[in-house]
Amino acid sequence: MKNLVWILLLIGLSHQDLKSQIYLRNPSFESDAPQDATMPSSWLGCNMGTTPDILPGFWGVMQEASDGNNFLGLITRKDGTYEAIAQRLDEPLQPNECYKIAMDLCYSTKYVGYNHPIVLRIWGGSDRCMREQLFVETDMITNRDWETFSFILNTKQSVKFIIFEAYFPNGKSGPYLEGNILLDHIRSIRSCDRA
Repeated sequence: MKNLVWILLLIGLSHQDLKSQIYLRNPSFESDAPQDATMPSSWLGCNMGTTPDILPGFWGVMQEASDGNNFLGLITRKDGTYEAIAQRLDEPLQPNECYKIAMDLCYSTKYVGYNHPIVLRIWGGSDRCMREQLFVETDMITNRDWETFSFILNTKQSVKFIIFEAYFPNGKSGPYLEGNILLDHIRSIRSCDRA
């Protein structure tokens, strides 16, 4: 009987642990073959002209993925446009809560002209591509090899969509307008009170 109680307790804790995580679909961009100007499966484009690249093998980017075979490239352009992708969360982030997310980021010095480091912004919203809460604006991502970055998402309201956006460093124009950021291995979103 004692063993049965322990087993039920462990099953309950495992179930609670799973519920405290929100998994993204296709977080390492493995559902599609590498292609240029292609929206990855399970993701939505959020800006006019968002044509992300499933890499490697296009635009001179030959880097290996940090997880699996593929990764995603987003760019900013000289005309002031930039790319952003979003996904509807299976469970909304609750208002006035703290969450954390981690992912692998770097940039490529060879991206057919879009060769400068830029920043990543992470937004939350209640509807498709609505930028209602800016959770994160990174410093310029200047590392050429993959590094894992962890971010805190403090919610002010319910969040049903998460947006990852390539953006200009400090909103500046000039030589940084043509830049890139590479994303891979986006981890599940977890409550901050989990170790």
